Amino acid sequence: MSGRLQDKVVLITGAASGIGAQTARLFVAEGAAVVLSDINIDAGQQLARELDAAFIAADVSVEEQVERAVAYTVERHGRLDCMINNAGMIGVVGSILDTRTEDWNRTLGVLLDSVFFGVKHAGRQMRKQGGGGSILSLSSLAGVVGGVGPQVYSVAKAAVIALTRGAASELAQYGIRVNAVAPGLVVTPLVDQVYGDREKAVQGATVNSPLGSAAVPEEIAASLCYLASDEARHVSAHTVVVDSGVSAAGSSGSALFHNRPAGFLGKMPKQYQ
Repeated sequence: MSGRLQDKVVLITGAASGIGAQTARLFVAEGAAVVLSDINIDAGQQLARELDAAFIAADVSVEEQVERAVAYTVERHGRLDCMINNAGMIGVVGSILDTRTEDWNRTLGVLLDSVFFGVKHAGRQMRKQGGGGSILSLSSLAGVVGGVGPQVYSVAKAAVIALTRGAASELAQYGIRVNAVAPGLVVTPLVDQVYGDREKAVQGATVNSPLGSAAVPEEIAASLCYLASDEARHVSAHTVVVDSGVSAAGSSGSALFHNRPAGFLGKMPKQYQ
């Protein structure tokens, strides 16, 4: 590896699996000091041992726990150079006509409130350090175009893009860059749940890709690595869409979410269970 992130201190939420785990592996390989955070303690600690990295359990829908994760990172490494707001779930699925208000709020808590908390507390720390730094958040193709994701998930991911733009404008005075990555259908454990198993997920992602191939977490991690690196020092307020061209060519993915009974997909934080 080229050491593009040499000596940068990075906190990654939702780091125990999927895009978060592959991002952690790539960032460590590129020279970063990485702190992993997740509600899945066993998987998070196992990956931390694999990478010789630190781990802190955190429910990102609780502001105090995100603040604590930032503080832990600084206590361990002395600073924070990059915050990656990756944690999430699919949340409530089914018709908007059948979506309960409490399920709407629960989903937004994990997918949107968590990003606000991450931007807020990472931004405060970076300002305290004298400025500079990068805040990255995971949006989705579902937040870029309509009809390719569950209703509440799509709302949250669109809001992440708006928050990214607004925060980038405000925090530019401190030299802090704020960007987002919006993946299309990526073969992760969450997508496995949607399709039923990994083989069906790969087939579905391939069919929905105009390029005829399924995207994998490593490819999203590569986009995050670029945005976190000094190569992107003049890139801010942008959302990088990694969707194989679906946003231009169209997708048949909406039926996966809208034509099914209302319910949750993904592990909910304890206070919601």
